[in-house]
Amino acid sequence: MASRRKFLAGLLAASACPVPSWADAGDPSFVAAAKRVDGSYALLGLSAFGEPVFEIPLPGRGHAAAAHPLQPYVVAFARRPGNFALVINCGIGQVERRLDAPEGRHFYGHGAFSADGALMFTTENDYEEAEGRIGVWDVRRGYKRVGEFSSGGIGPHDLRLMPNGASLVVANGGIETHPDSGRTKLNLPTMQPNLSYISLDGAVLEQVALAPELRLASIRHLAVRADGLVAVGCQWQGNAQGAALVYTHRRGESMVSLPEPSLPVDLKGYIGSIAISGNGQIVAATSPRGNAVVLYDLANDTVQAYGHADICGAAPTHGGVALTTGQGQFLRTELGPPNLSANAPIAWDNHLVALTTMGS
Repeated sequence: MASRRKFLAGLLAASACPVPSWADAGDPSFVAAAKRVDGSYALLGLSAFGEPVFEIPLPGRGHAAAAHPLQPYVVAFARRPGNFALVINCGIGQVERRLDAPEGRHFYGHGAFSADGALMFTTENDYEEAEGRIGVWDVRRGYKRVGEFSSGGIGPHDLRLMPNGASLVVANGGIETHPDSGRTKLNLPTMQPNLSYISLDGAVLEQVALAPELRLASIRHLAVRADGLVAVGCQWQGNAQGAALVYTHRRGESMVSLPEPSLPVDLKGYIGSIAISGNGQIVAATSPRGNAVVLYDLANDTVQAYGHADICGAAPTHGGVALTTGQGQFLRTELGPPNLSANAPIAWDNHLVALTTMGS
């Protein structure tokens, strides 16, 4: 009887404990890394219209973040070649643990959770072997590293969980680097980027590449629509741009280039971030080097381009996209010029991460 009473008391206690949620962190819609006016770095939570909701210091420059699908946790990644990733409990504003890349590796600044939040996957460089790897971390065991597998290429940067929850799509940029050489690109004459679809246990399911004459288009950033369509942003590695920079892909097919924006916009061969609107109609691609954002209307096969200084971060909202700049601006757009929503004395870094698949 005493054991039964203890068991029932335990059940009651468990039911009385509130489940942590994003409400505990102020209900942010987005997170982004930034540089503050004093030169320090932080991760911020933002409302649907760009107002800061929380701010958590980072030990160095951040890049992107992976948001847990069920709990108010974010893993913030250092800019490549970075060796740290911080597990942040946004509900209490506290860094709970630091994840370090294994010896001989560095992170590429991106990660993704499994649909149930039990595993996290990270893009990594095995720089002694010049191979891309995907690290596997067990969330329920305190983010213990439990395995790894090939990324299917060299220089994996972005990765996303596919809508079926059973596979990842990985942007293998094709560029070999080594920490001893900083960010120097070591294999441009032989680089071979690809897009790889990989099961969660590491089996390569499908790979696709651009035509050989377009191999200098390093595949860097990804966005995934609910029906499995993948939007791809590239960075051209030649002296002059020789290819389209934005593509879409559907498994079993070839990559399809989206139309080039008309002059005077010049993307400078560089896409910094890419997003698909929550309604699936718009692909937004940003170019901080070209000071421009390009909006592709997939329903009508049209393209619009708008100049905007130092624009890079992009994330979905229900009917459009939200955008951030290195000058502290937060903008929103559907199909038209981006509208300023908020401005802060801060330099937003490369990526804006929506905390749901459609943002707000």
